Amino acid sequence: MRPPSLVPWIGFAAAALAIAFAPTVADGGLLRLLSEVLITLAMAQMWNLLAGYTGLVSMGHQAFAGIGAYVLFVASDRLGISPYWMVPVAGLGGALLAALVAPLMFRLRDAYFSIGMWVLAEIVRLLVAKFPLFGGESGVPLQAVRLVEAESFQQNAFWISGAIGLAAVAGVYLLMRSPFGLGLMAVRDNELAATSIGVNVWRNRFIAFVLSGLGFGLAGGAHFMGTMFVSPDSAFDINWVVTAMFIVIIGGIGTIEGPLIGTVIYFGLRELFNTWFAMSGGWYLIAMGCIAIAVMLLAPRGLWGLARERWGWRGLSVQRHPPPRDEASLSAPLPPSTQGRTA
Repeated sequence: MRPPSLVPWIGFAAAALAIAFAPTVADGGLLRLLSEVLITLAMAQMWNLLAGYTGLVSMGHQAFAGIGAYVLFVASDRLGISPYWMVPVAGLGGALLAALVAPLMFRLRDAYFSIGMWVLAEIVRLLVAKFPLFGGESGVPLQAVRLVEAESFQQNAFWISGAIGLAAVAGVYLLMRSPFGLGLMAVRDNELAATSIGVNVWRNRFIAFVLSGLGFGLAGGAHFMGTMFVSPDSAFDINWVVTAMFIVIIGGIGTIEGPLIGTVIYFGLRELFNTWFAMSGGWYLIAMGCIAIAVMLLAPRGLWGLARERWGWRGLSVQRHPPPRDEASLSAPLPPSTQGRTA
């Protein structure tokens, strides 16, 4: 593998600085939009980690986002702790749920896994709606918001969203450049071949599954902390996963750059169709669906995959390359004991 370039880390540092100073130039409305962009980017990266690098296409990751949100609300309100400190606990809630359901879900394959995850999310939503502790069907407000300063709440919520989005991109980049990432891609490409060379398929998938649950839990907790209200229908909405799928398909599945590009395109199209063209909900979904189908037909690997094939762009590449072979060793004569066995 080629040594890591400094360009990605310069980009991460520039993004961190932009997030740090954005509240000084952006108003409350723009900060809320940017927070949503960063949270959606984190979810898309986590869904891409599972589908693009592990080969598990999930239709139920909204379960982890919803559980993360409810863990944050209940823990903050019951313990009387600032919701800022409960965001990591929300991530742990999503990771714990993923760890608990993984042994069952991994018994399913392909489309059965996708459908099983969707059914799981619906079961969790119905269970949450049955308990008065979680506010039932009507939902529950974040009462612990009184523990934070109202003037700085939006700014701090944006910074938390920025940290989650940036950590998702940098974390996946580091993970996929590690030996564990190589094992994940081997499992995705050929499970039997990966097993034959000593890769623990179940363990690798389990770790990726739990990490994706952690990311969705963090993102769900941070998002609903910003809205200060959560309900089963909004927390466990399948549109969380549908949006992540659209972003990854448009940008390029199995790449780190794909979710970045897809997120920008998704929000650009959303603002264009809703604000400038004033499209209703039905026509908006039709237009987005047509764009997704067109990209899948014309660029099956997404826009970043198309750019990489046509212009050779590398970006945040995690591609492995064999070490260069020594020309002297290639031209050296074979030992006498092996010369007769080369035919």
